[in-house]
Amino acid sequence: MNYLLKDENSIYYECGYSCDNAIFVQLGSESFFITDGRYELDARLGCRDGVEIIIDRDLISVAKRLLISNNIRKITIDPQEFSLFDFNELSSGLGVDIVLHKSFSQKKRIIKTQKEILLLNNAAKLGSEAFDNFISNMQTNMLGCDEFRLTHFAKEYLSFQGRYELSFSPIVAINSNAAKPHATPTDTKLNNNDLLLIDAGLKFERYCSDRTRTISVKDSTNCSLSQYFDSQEKQKVYDVVLKAYNSAIKEARSGMKANQIDKVARDIVDSHGFGDYFVHSTGHGVGLDIHELPVISSKSETIIEDGMVFTIEPGIYLPNEFGVRIEDTVVMKNGKAEILGV
Repeated sequence: MNYLLKDENSIYYECGYSCDNAIFVQLGSESFFITDGRYELDARLGCRDGVEIIIDRDLISVAKRLLISNNIRKITIDPQEFSLFDFNELSSGLGVDIVLHKSFSQKKRIIKTQKEILLLNNAAKLGSEAFDNFISNMQTNMLGCDEFRLTHFAKEYLSFQGRYELSFSPIVAINSNAAKPHATPTDTKLNNNDLLLIDAGLKFERYCSDRTRTISVKDSTNCSLSQYFDSQEKQKVYDVVLKAYNSAIKEARSGMKANQIDKVARDIVDSHGFGDYFVHSTGHGVGLDIHELPVISSKSETIIEDGMVFTIEPGIYLPNEFGVRIEDTVVMKNGKAEILGV
């Protein structure tokens, strides 16, 4: 098969190295990595054996010459990887049939290898350790801090003081700000008896972790799933989300459609009267990208298979009051979902 890639993670999956200015071309059994002189040494060290390294400033022109010189009649690209300008540059005067295949690379890597699962498990273990370290230091270092400062602490602990790259910028939200699924920091300060939502992850050898905990801030605060809130309403919502989380993980099976897993969680939330406040899908794939296939949503017809890795993260968000989300990343193994990093 002939295809051309521009996304960093897509390229890394193919040849073991990528950078922010590269094109990867696969022509049958031949592989080409095109980049500029800034990355030549790293590319020659990092790319797998058998990948030809081409150094040039005009990447698209080089790719076009490869297609023409090899008499290629059809090439596949993912339109999500290309700007309109780059696509026009590639297609102009080429005379090659360009096949647009959305999510081409993600579909190729939707089933994780054992090596990938090991890397994802290591990322999840490190992420869990970072959560514990963050929470264990909360009482002594973080009470009275606003969300900007808390987010700074989260980045420090999640990255192990800069050793690991983060999967995404952490979400650290107190009380009413937690009602926003993708909350950004505010001046709200952390106090005892607050509800605190933390959504964060790190990368281990480029593979991501993703985890969310909603906790009750007390002297004995921890990251366990057993949380006790002074507010009856918060406790009720937390318990519903926890039930939805546990049920979706317990009932997930290979051979199910992704929307059936979503339905397990959503039906529980609906049955307790909070259906209008569960405003996102139950989960998403995790790998080299923090969001990849499969999507665990009410519309997804994807058949779940062993080797797929995705999150389970039901949530309830009551505007201007509070929000609760609980999330872990699971791998489908022997037909069932197993939580990574435990």
